[in-house]
Amino acid sequence: MEPFIALVAVTAILLLLGGVGVRPLRRWPVPLRGGLAAMFVLTGVSHFVGMREELISYVPPGLPEPALLITITGVLELAGAAGLLIRRTAPLAAGCLAALLITMFPANLYAALAGIATDPLSQPVPRTLFQLVFVAAAVAVVIAERRATAATRPTPPPPAPATPGQLAGRRR
Repeated sequence: MEPFIALVAVTAILLLLGGVGVRPLRRWPVPLRGGLAAMFVLTGVSHFVGMREELISYVPPGLPEPALLITITGVLELAGAAGLLIRRTAPLAAGCLAALLITMFPANLYAALAGIATDPLSQPVPRTLFQLVFVAAAVAVVIAERRATAATRPTPPPPAPATPGQLAGRRR
């Protein structure tokens, strides 16, 4: 629930700031990027502090080196959060984080079904709904930032018409 609260609260605060005149926050994808970054900082840090042992227990038994996997996913979440804050890297970071969320989802289901995750919001249905929101937010950033980049990219001028000399050289 905390990641969802971080996503919604930070996004809402940044949207409000954009609404009252903070120019860089006027485009909705920017506050959403900030909310996602806050969420991934929160979850990424939990891979090292506070919940580390619990997260290690979420790793299904068939996967090797659970502690290493938790370390790697924590680093990827923190790197992705940083990438979201840079406009140029935001679409790639958001896309990679969406893929990471999808990749890690089976471990969350395993933890719920095996009785390791006992929080009611960690059970399969609520967890799936939260996961859909998180993935949708990341994909929305990818789409919006790609569109914004394409819209600001200058269109190349049409080719200049051929001169009579160029046409004569083509006939030979």
